[in-house]
Amino acid sequence: PEKVEHIIDTLTAAGHEAYAVGGCVRDALLGREPADWDITTSARPEQVKGLFRRTIDTGIQHGTVTVMIGSEGYEVTTYRMDGEYEDHRHPKEVIFTPDLVEDLKRRDFTINAMAYNETSGLIDEFDGLGDLGRRCIRCVGSPRERFEEDALRMLRGIRFAGQLQFHIEEKTKEAIGEIAPTLVNVSAERIRTELTKLLCSKGSDRLMLAEETGLMKYFLPEFSVMLKTEQNNPHHCFDVGHHSLAAVSHIQELYEEHKDAFSYTGWTEEKILTILVYGALLHDVAKPDCRTVDEEGIHHFHGHPEAGAKKAKQILRRLKFDNDTISMVGRMILYHDRRYEQCYDKGAYCAKGKRGMRRLMNQIGEDAMPFLFLLQKADLLAQSDYTREEKLAKLSAAVKAWKDVLASNEAVKVSDLSIGGRDLIRNGIAPGPVLGEILHYLLEQVLEDPALNEPDKLLSMALKYNQNKKGKNEDE
Repeated sequence: PEKVEHIIDTLTAAGHEAYAVGGCVRDALLGREPADWDITTSARPEQVKGLFRRTIDTGIQHGTVTVMIGSEGYEVTTYRMDGEYEDHRHPKEVIFTPDLVEDLKRRDFTINAMAYNETSGLIDEFDGLGDLGRRCIRCVGSPRERFEEDALRMLRGIRFAGQLQFHIEEKTKEAIGEIAPTLVNVSAERIRTELTKLLCSKGSDRLMLAEETGLMKYFLPEFSVMLKTEQNNPHHCFDVGHHSLAAVSHIQELYEEHKDAFSYTGWTEEKILTILVYGALLHDVAKPDCRTVDEEGIHHFHGHPEAGAKKAKQILRRLKFDNDTISMVGRMILYHDRRYEQCYDKGAYCAKGKRGMRRLMNQIGEDAMPFLFLLQKADLLAQSDYTREEKLAKLSAAVKAWKDVLASNEAVKVSDLSIGGRDLIRNGIAPGPVLGEILHYLLEQVLEDPALNEPDKLLSMALKYNQNKKGKNEDE
């Protein structure tokens, strides 16, 4: 890009070396749009600061200065070698070096250890280009040393394998198995970031690499148990873990088709997809705890949505997720097994199903409905083909019932009622707990019969309820 070239040219004109480096070079070679461009240089931080009008000391102790060009920032880092690592995450010190190759040696994977500028072309000392062609994730130098330096690199390697749909080179994979216990030194936030990027990638099934290397038990042991839980049931063709991974893949595809349905949230696409993939991954997390076997050897999992919602929330809190994500994933899981028999009768949509739909919307919250429907469809697509067409037809009927409730503007929560607390107070009902009790009573009536949601009808019911309440209290 023009601005990157300008930074490199400015440094070069001042007598320094400078290159685009790392992930941006990798992505450009793959024909992908780099998320950002990093620059490495022989210039010291103070020299970089002296050459550009606006800079920010983002990591100056490690040699990094952010150069601002307009509203965009570009990280410029001095060639460096890392000192001894004491905590499997951070070097005790960094040592600046005039040698680009020494800087590239310290990087994690060969595909991330390439540098480029227009004058010198591609600098590729560790055959990163060859590994791109082989679709291979391989450490620079000794895999064991790279992972002992920074334990997060193990999960990063698996994440790259997922995002790029590559395989992990055998010695690199073996080293992950050997060094896996050191992942306990990595913060939950860092693990969450890598896991989320993996699950949101087209190669989310590479999560199995974490199981194969023994890394899984240090960040998501519940999933290891899911992989060991068979589902001897005509509705299923996978164990719980593989079923859930298939659901993750399906929910990604469904989101691409239905993005517009989530515009009401005001959330970023990244956050919406994150909620969806964790809902899919964890929707059956409690099945191992709830499995029973009947006299015919068929497996059943009664109560797993309720237990799963609770367990999923615990996992997401452990990974330091925000409250919005925890709440939405919990609600998706709690209701994911909801059946829609009333919405579908004799092979066709049945309007009687709107009654149950109003109640579901009241229970789960209107904001959760698109999330729930996508999870339910992904769940069905990840099952066996036993009665699949009928299940999908019932789900489509439920979606129609939901849309009909919305189109009719039918009340599903207290604030949708045509009268409120102030109206009741003006008509002689005293403020206090009884007021809320009356409003919830009115909502119950309206959920059963939307035609009752008219001010006069509701007020009449409210006054009658209040009078009966007074009489009951006087008798007591």
